[in-house]
Amino acid sequence: MSPVRTATVMTHRRPAETAPAVAALVRLARETGAVLRFDPDETRKHGLEPGPALELDASVQPAVDICFALGGDGTILAALRTYAGMGVPVFAVNFGEIGFLATVEREDVETGFRRAFEGDFEVLSLPGISLSGSGGGWLAINDVSMHRQPGNRVADLEYSVAADGVGRVRCDGLVIATPAGSTGYNLANGGPVMAWGVEGFVVSFIAPHSLTARALVVAPGDVLAVDNRSLDEPVEVTVDGRPACILPPGEQIAARFVDHQGCLAQIAGTTFYQRLRDKFGRLAAAPWSAGGSVGGAW
Repeated sequence: MSPVRTATVMTHRRPAETAPAVAALVRLARETGAVLRFDPDETRKHGLEPGPALELDASVQPAVDICFALGGDGTILAALRTYAGMGVPVFAVNFGEIGFLATVEREDVETGFRRAFEGDFEVLSLPGISLSGSGGGWLAINDVSMHRQPGNRVADLEYSVAADGVGRVRCDGLVIATPAGSTGYNLANGGPVMAWGVEGFVVSFIAPHSLTARALVVAPGDVLAVDNRSLDEPVEVTVDGRPACILPPGEQIAARFVDHQGCLAQIAGTTFYQRLRDKFGRLAAAPWSAGGSVGGAW
């Protein structure tokens, strides 16, 4: 990648945590001659004053070299959605819990930012899920979840793929996840982990009232339709963890796989499987040595 000359900066809602990283980012931008753009909210949040390398109260522009996202996966996802389809890489620093999408951890900001300004990173293209219904349209980078409202009866959801009915499940809800999002809510439901680069998306169920409901991986060219078959109960729909709409009884919502939506910066040599191991631990840790029998020698 080419050296960075212009960058957008997005941070999470706790500025005291990200302040040292923002200061390091400003210092390195001044050293390298780059310009950092902060929108009005970020400008106020960090109490920034005009100075070299800073463009304050700036509107979001597609013509930047990179977007620095300092926060958890929610902040990173917001940055990816902001620049969806624009080809702007998001260089993310983990200030959250797991930070599965993060490029570097907070203790590595100095080295990470230097590499970013030098263009020393790779870019991974991420797909999204296009969601459409009577209430509008949305784009998810991670996942879409549909769940019953608190205090209401369980949801009654029917789902079909490419106009073919697949099943009908009474459940607390369901999750539609991209490969990048398959390690989130979907994984907690017992759904499969999909490696980055796999095309398609997965559907899994939240507390299904069934012994036969199973997660389903949908081909990238197929459309998934979900109908709320309840007589009275609406279903809440969230996109990447944020409220999107309400699906009333008798209405349908459709999900489509869309490629090349997000651009995620990665340090060269980083793999999906390394990230999976580092963030979640080894998938099959055993208390005995590899190749040995349980309990060892008698």
